[in-house]
Amino acid sequence: MDDTLDRREFGIASAAFVGGLFLNGRCDVQAEERSLTEKRLVRLGINGLARAPEMNYFADGHRGAAMISAHMMCVNNKFDDAAAARIVELFNLNWATSKLCKPFPEGDPVKDATERVGKTLAKGGGVLRQVGHDAIFAMHAIKAFRMLPETATPERVDGVCNLIEAFKPWRDVKPDKSIDPPKFNDEAAASRFILKEASNAIDRFVGFGQGFAGHMLTFGQSLVELAAMGDVEWAESCRTAFRKYVTVTRMGPQPNDRKIMDHKFSKLRPDDTEYWKKRGAKTIGIGHVFKYPFAYYDLIARAKDPELEKEFDTKAWQLF
Repeated sequence: MDDTLDRREFGIASAAFVGGLFLNGRCDVQAEERSLTEKRLVRLGINGLARAPEMNYFADGHRGAAMISAHMMCVNNKFDDAAAARIVELFNLNWATSKLCKPFPEGDPVKDATERVGKTLAKGGGVLRQVGHDAIFAMHAIKAFRMLPETATPERVDGVCNLIEAFKPWRDVKPDKSIDPPKFNDEAAASRFILKEASNAIDRFVGFGQGFAGHMLTFGQSLVELAAMGDVEWAESCRTAFRKYVTVTRMGPQPNDRKIMDHKFSKLRPDDTEYWKKRGAKTIGIGHVFKYPFAYYDLIARAKDPELEKEFDTKAWQLF
């Protein structure tokens, strides 16, 4: 995926300004356009990831990653201006001005920032940590540091590494020997595997929420993304942990799992502008509403499997 600034991002910036007029009563077109064309959500997101271990590492880490996911989702999928404006407006209403996103002191970037993050992730040693969020957030941070190299300051890099190390073992079962995902740098095959597992998880966990399916997408996509960036070693260091997660999801709901009301049926999907227009201002939770669809659309694009896409779309309303 091309992370360079393109015309599409200028369109998103203009759309965000339109939404911002009604939100803030502001008329500073140039300032709003400049903030988004310079990848404002990515900057806010990496601030959030780095500051999360000082706050609620789990929930606030989600919020930081969600902003980075949202930027990539809009740009990679060419969301129209109205959808992009509403997404930016939702962040402005909820997190953009919070302590989580406040700037860090600027300084000289750490030259080996991404290597430090990758090595911190790899130290996990195949342990499944809280649904794979160590890998999910590491990928987002590495992506952000490469998109905005100037943000890789010592404080942010230290914060991200502390965040990755904060995640605790979770359902760290022995992986089923029969579960052997394709190499993560075989992006088409790996993406198909992940999408199929997520699709099956949706069916298994009806009545228990769709966190297992959603995190199959985000955990799996983070490893495919790492490999696609050339960080195959770091992606493959998580293979055992990912196999454990697939093992857990294939077990289905357990006696102590909490029942959660299913979503109501809807024909709308996150690539429809109306989906975002109808979403209430305070209904973004901790950010899965952005992270799940980002991972889904990215995997669909890599998988190149129309039949699998059609199968998933029939049940996607349960996830989104």
